[in-house]
Amino acid sequence: MSQVAQKAPNFGLLFDIDGVIIRGKRILPSAVEAFSMLVDDRGKFRVPTVFVTNAGNLLRNHKAEQLSHWLGVEITEDQVVMAHSPLKMFDQYFHKQLLISGQGPVREISHNLGFTNTTTVEEVRLAYPQLDCVDHKRRSLKPVEPAPVIPKIDALMLFGEPIRWETSLQLLIDVLMTGGDLSAPPPASPPYPHIPLLACNMDLQWMAEASMPRFGHGAFLLCLEALYKKVTGNDLIYTALVGKPSEITYYHAETMVQHHANTLGITHPITKLYAIGDNIHTDIFGMNLYREYVGRHRGSKKRVAMQGARGFDISMHDFKGLLAEKCYSVLVRTGVYNEDSNGENKILEHCPRDFLPVEAKLQEPSLTVKCVLEAIHTIYRQENFS
Repeated sequence: MSQVAQKAPNFGLLFDIDGVIIRGKRILPSAVEAFSMLVDDRGKFRVPTVFVTNAGNLLRNHKAEQLSHWLGVEITEDQVVMAHSPLKMFDQYFHKQLLISGQGPVREISHNLGFTNTTTVEEVRLAYPQLDCVDHKRRSLKPVEPAPVIPKIDALMLFGEPIRWETSLQLLIDVLMTGGDLSAPPPASPPYPHIPLLACNMDLQWMAEASMPRFGHGAFLLCLEALYKKVTGNDLIYTALVGKPSEITYYHAETMVQHHANTLGITHPITKLYAIGDNIHTDIFGMNLYREYVGRHRGSKKRVAMQGARGFDISMHDFKGLLAEKCYSVLVRTGVYNEDSNGENKILEHCPRDFLPVEAKLQEPSLTVKCVLEAIHTIYRQENFS
């Protein structure tokens, strides 16, 4: 069937990036050809497409520019979901004083999301250098001149793994232990529940150029959880835990798929979603979780809570669709995923603490393919799309 006569699709695609399209800074061999199948002769997308990454160190428009350069296809920021993108829904924190942690332009990212009052971990370190004691070369008892003024912190927002883990772990624990006021004498006992904590990117590991997976922000969060538990006896509480595999991230991604479909002139709802990824603990688990969430939501007349989003009311936001009826997870073998010598996948508990226990079926992909190009061919055949 020709492209002219081809009926507009009723399915949309959600692509992971690291391990699916690239490895570190190297484009995977089949990626460019795969994406040439998604556009027409003018370079316009034929299938609603969104990129869902757990990276949190860039603005969406910068990631869109990267993807456009890598794939030779024009991609807009409205097609990009970063780990932190769903935080724009938590508008009750827009005017709170936030301590932000991560790499890249974290202040610009937070302001772009809508958060107006921010303090960085580096500013806290400069104002209270005596709190940062691990590296003796940086250790000082006097703040820099002029020292930053650190207002009382209302909440923490963690975008991704920091560069100096020991500094961030120490200062984040300090803020939690003092209720956000580092200038006051420490309380006799730490306040609990502690101040709100919003975190992005739960990847324990991710795949770069190295032959083995590398630690991600999930590993940093695991350290923070263990340290807080060890020094207080209490569990760390996440007010928001977004990025894959949380349902709220796939909910947000679906809103963007439906929006992209509208920009392509597709007037009917997108009722099928395919999420293509390399990590069974995030990409596959997350899409399968969302599939279960969609089923529960459709079978209930009441609002169904999302994991990783305490107190979030889906009814308060513009998009009220949840239009997807079928959700498929597609695993590629070009990234984190590996099989043992018998060809059987070893299921380890790499999923975030707040998403355990995990049913084995939720880590089983709907489809398993060699690479992203094979994924597109397989989806097209299943949807009778050419």
